[in-house]
Amino acid sequence: MVKHIILWQLKDELSAAEKQSVKAGIKEGLEGLKGQIEGLVEIQVNTNGLASSNADVMLDSTFVDEAALKAYAVHPAHVAVADGKVRPYTKTRACLDYEV
Repeated sequence: MVKHIILWQLKDELSAAEKQSVKAGIKEGLEGLKGQIEGLVEIQVNTNGLASSNADVMLDSTFVDEAALKAYAVHPAHVAVADGKVRPYTKTRACLDYEV
C-alpha cells in the first residue's frame, strides 16, 4: 500500500467566505473520486485544521501500490478536480508519498 498526503495553503487574496467555499469544493471533488479510479483504496480531505496549522487543506489517500498512485495522477477524473477545484485557489503544495 502507498499513502499519498498533500497539504495546501489557499491563496491569500481569498476572503474567509471564499476559503470556506473552496475548501468544501476541494473536499467534495476529491472525496468524490472514491470508486472511480482503480487502485484508489481510501481518500479523505480534512479542512478543519486548528489555528496553529500552517496549511488549509489536507488530502490523505491510500493506493494499492505506486503504479496506482501514478495512474491516479493522470486519470481524467482526478485531473478535472485538480484543475477545476484545487490549482486555481492554492498558493503552496507539499506532498509526501510513502509505503505502508
